[in-house]
Amino acid sequence: MFPFGHRKYSKLGTVKTKKRIMYKLSLYTIPQQKFRYVEPEIGHLEQGVTTLRKLAEPYTTWCQQTSHSAVENVQGAIGQVKPKVESAIQLGNETFTFLQNPPAEFYPRAGVIGFAGILGLFLARGSRVKKLIYPTGLMAVGYTMYYPQQAASIAKNTGDSLYDFALQGYVNVEKVFKSVEAKPMKKEKPEENKPEETR
Repeated sequence: MFPFGHRKYSKLGTVKTKKRIMYKLSLYTIPQQKFRYVEPEIGHLEQGVTTLRKLAEPYTTWCQQTSHSAVENVQGAIGQVKPKVESAIQLGNETFTFLQNPPAEFYPRAGVIGFAGILGLFLARGSRVKKLIYPTGLMAVGYTMYYPQQAASIAKNTGDSLYDFALQGYVNVEKVFKSVEAKPMKKEKPEENKPEETR
């Protein structure tokens, strides 16, 4: 049906026009109805889902707590590692720029120090201790010949850190011995002479 009207043909062929009034066909008028909320009945599926949710709730909360703590641990680890990685990247960039334009006689000095390390490996046949001490010792000697100021500062810093480490070890050993002395020793009771049973 068209809202503007329609034509009706009679048996004789004459056209009758009916016009409908627009307000009678309005789409916006709503008939008055009284609605009332009806609680839907709980079916077997909904009961099963509710039971499943109640049973799974402790496990889901545990999973959420575990995932939150794992995320916090990872963020903490990233917070600790990130500055070290950034400093390593900075050191790499500085080394690259230094090697792009090195000072005079840098490569011959580095060659002599490297050759001293290889010579130390050649001379250190046998024990593993020799293989550790000879190359590092010869490289340190070569380094001190070419860079005496830096070698002196490294030796001073290394000496201070070794002294602090030894002092800390001494304090820890002292604590252990004091804690052993502070504990009272239990005296064992001598066994009383029990009369032997006769058979």
